[in-house]
Amino acid sequence: MHIDNIHKPSLVLDENKCRRNIRFMAQKAMNSNVLFRPHFKTHQSATIGTWFKDEGIQAITVSSVTMASFFSIHGWHDITIAFPLNFREIDEVKKLAEKSQINLLTASYEHLEILTKKVKFDAGCFIEIDTGYKRSGVEWNDYEQLMRMIDIINKNNNLRIKGFLFHAGHTYSAQSPEEIISIYVDSLLKIKEIKKRITSPGLIFSAGDTPSCSVVEDLSGIDEIRPGNFVFYDLMQHQLGSCRKEDISLAVYCPVVDINYKRNEVLVYGGAVHLSKESITIGDNGKKIFGEVAFLAENGWVFPEERIFVKSITQEHGILSVPGKLIRKLKRGELVAVIPVHSCLTVDLLREYHTLEGRIINDLSPK
Repeated sequence: MHIDNIHKPSLVLDENKCRRNIRFMAQKAMNSNVLFRPHFKTHQSATIGTWFKDEGIQAITVSSVTMASFFSIHGWHDITIAFPLNFREIDEVKKLAEKSQINLLTASYEHLEILTKKVKFDAGCFIEIDTGYKRSGVEWNDYEQLMRMIDIINKNNNLRIKGFLFHAGHTYSAQSPEEIISIYVDSLLKIKEIKKRITSPGLIFSAGDTPSCSVVEDLSGIDEIRPGNFVFYDLMQHQLGSCRKEDISLAVYCPVVDINYKRNEVLVYGGAVHLSKESITIGDNGKKIFGEVAFLAENGWVFPEERIFVKSITQEHGILSVPGKLIRKLKRGELVAVIPVHSCLTVDLLREYHTLEGRIINDLSPK
């Protein structure tokens, strides 16, 4: 890659690592005998989508109707929209369903009642269940409501029950891989209870979080996985223990603007509008950071012997806290690689990839 072409904060993608991550998750799903329906909200790119097809993937998950329409145009025709249907977009969904198999999501009996009246086209339907995240969905042990919802779907001429979808997003608050596994096991036990109570044939139980899908070795207790962040990973996933640093395939190359040797701080062009304001805390003192810095190398980036963090950000500014012996390695006008805390948000902000091989990928779904 010609770094002389990078003049401002830019997403840089290591395609080899990215493809390796895709291959790893596809193989894990195959070994566990579960369906693999990756979530495309992280990368959002038609080009990167083809890398999944190279691994034999045929079905995907998206987070919006707009994203579903975009990927349908680019050859994906088995799509789950993993967000409770926004009824104001029903006309767009109808057009989409004319050319692709679409699975909708409903999160309550009241939501479903409206859904059945508005959907006048063929579509699959997942019922979202809450196994502990407390974001949306029917409480996992509200069997009465779940059975009523299945019954109303079965009586509808347009909707077909697909099964239950859940997202154990509370794994992102875990303190160790062992805790991630514990949350996964807890969700699995709840699923087993649902299966005891609701015996309708052919129901799919679909799980979605990257930490569980990365850490748990055998995923055979569920039927389908929908991770998304694994395609790039990030600093948060590394802290959780979901990945190694060498698995992170995305960085933001930021220009060094100025250096304050008295404070051991470096100013970079790269702030909240590039990295997002997502943060994690590290160390016993709970220090908040907004990214970690690596140095540019011939084949991407390498981490220095001592860790360098983005200690604070404003809209355009990023302030690096740099150990004394490393600060002399940084020069005004040069670039550093910042590993984002949350790659999904960073991609959504910058929306163009520079690959290490020199390609530019900018075919992302519109917002």
